[in-house]
Amino acid sequence: MTLTVNGRPHTLRLDTRVTLLDALRDRLGLTGTKKGCDQGACGACTVHLDGRRVLACLTLAAQAEGRDVTTIEGVLGPDGRPHPVQQAFMEHDGFQCGFCTPGQIMSAMALMAEGRTGSDEEIREFMSGNLCRCGAYPNIVAAIREAAARGGHDARL
Repeated sequence: MTLTVNGRPHTLRLDTRVTLLDALRDRLGLTGTKKGCDQGACGACTVHLDGRRVLACLTLAAQAEGRDVTTIEGVLGPDGRPHPVQQAFMEHDGFQCGFCTPGQIMSAMALMAEGRTGSDEEIREFMSGNLCRCGAYPNIVAAIREAAARGGHDARL
């Protein structure tokens, strides 16, 4: 099968039961997408599939064939500058241990593209599928609010 990941095609020979998460991490070496619970409960494996957020641990790699997959490694600008959401996470210390950060950022980017940043409550509601063991939630909300105010919902999804 051929997976297009971060704009580059990759031809892989995979068993039909391989998840997108395992294909990304184990076969393509894209370890920015984290394996947390492996049950779809924590959001650490959030990636974009055709611009929509999905949990890579619950998505078969075969479901991504012929579609565009974007991982955290694919969100830097062509000039190497961080995406506005990444920048806001750094400025607001929206991470502690950093394990959940890639999934949080991918989910936040999609949340902004969906237009779901009207209030802190709305941000919290639509980010509720992404867990942070360190409890950096106030900083994450502040980062998303700031990125949205700066117009961080650009086309680089």
